[in-house]
Amino acid sequence: MAALIELKDVTKEYNGQVVLRGIDLEIKSNEFVTFLGPSGCGKTTTLRIIGGFIEPTGGEVLFDGVDILQLPAYKRPTNTVFQRYALFPHLNVFENVAFGLRVKDRNEAKKEEIKALRKELKEKLKTNKNKVTLIKEYTDKIQAIRKSFVSKRDFEEVIKEKVSKYLKMVNLEGYEDRSVLKLSGGQQQRVAIARALINEPKVLLLDEPLAALDLKLRQEMQYELKEIQRNAGITFIFVTHDQEEALTMSDKIVVMNKGEIQQVGTPIDIYNEPINKFVATFIGESNIIPGIMKQDFLVHFDGKDFECVDKGFDVNQEVDIVIRPEDLDIVERGTGKISGVVDSVVFKGVHFEIDVKTEERIYTVHTTDFKPEGMEVDLDWWPEDIHVMEVW
Repeated sequence: MAALIELKDVTKEYNGQVVLRGIDLEIKSNEFVTFLGPSGCGKTTTLRIIGGFIEPTGGEVLFDGVDILQLPAYKRPTNTVFQRYALFPHLNVFENVAFGLRVKDRNEAKKEEIKALRKELKEKLKTNKNKVTLIKEYTDKIQAIRKSFVSKRDFEEVIKEKVSKYLKMVNLEGYEDRSVLKLSGGQQQRVAIARALINEPKVLLLDEPLAALDLKLRQEMQYELKEIQRNAGITFIFVTHDQEEALTMSDKIVVMNKGEIQQVGTPIDIYNEPINKFVATFIGESNIIPGIMKQDFLVHFDGKDFECVDKGFDVNQEVDIVIRPEDLDIVERGTGKISGVVDSVVFKGVHFEIDVKTEERIYTVHTTDFKPEGMEVDLDWWPEDIHVMEVW
């Protein structure tokens, strides 16, 4: 599938400070893509460049292969939902959602078609000798288009149908006459999404829209947003610093740091196969250990050689090893791979977070089995639980 959006070597500087460093990215139709990273990593700047709110210092932004950098925000095939929803307090839910349609010329597409025909006629008149026939032909075409213009009355019916369609999509049927001031945060957000979708953009840009919600509502909205995206059948580009939001909703995650893309992949790929130490620590919790790749499928760390499933590294290459806390098992002393002592135990609700102190370091383990502090134990794992990364 060809890319809907392409960013090619996009850079951005503010007063000599580099914010984006050569961003290259492809986004396909109907994808839910999340820009994930810490504050100041460039994720919101990238989103705003796509939306037309910021001009890049260099590079290209293509939609369907066409450079759109000269197009203002209102002419791009995008709409944006901001962290603050910017609803109109003096308008009810219906009018807030309908707003985008009302400010848009209902016959804009047909007027553009007429404009194109007139331009085409002008060019043909330069070379065509039968000017009278040509003018009549194009005049008839233009008149036919004018007759198909949507009247104000018909347009009101279109508005009613579309508002009803998108309120149903965001689960707000029956809320048309409600004041937006009397809605919950989650309901206000859904109104903002419906308003953004009603003009049927190819891409919806969402700039940390869940940040203002409480934890429970934020978790509920994650599933709702994904469902809305599926039903709308368009591309969503979502900005967040919250790894749970990214893992829950995304088809593709773009991990960013210090103005650069670190890794692009599915949530499973990003979690299980982080490309470097930053990604491994930012996505989920990790035990990261420096080591040496002895040969294919054999890595050395903490004074021992261990089997792994990684290959393709140089012999004796310095590497970073990732072992996720949930992949470590606490077993009886003498039956595992590394010995240690339980240093601390914290109950997390669904599991215990246990720190085990070995001769070399402290390993964090997530387990449902309680182990008391001071207990002598071993740590064990399978070769596939080890992930080896290049040192960045």
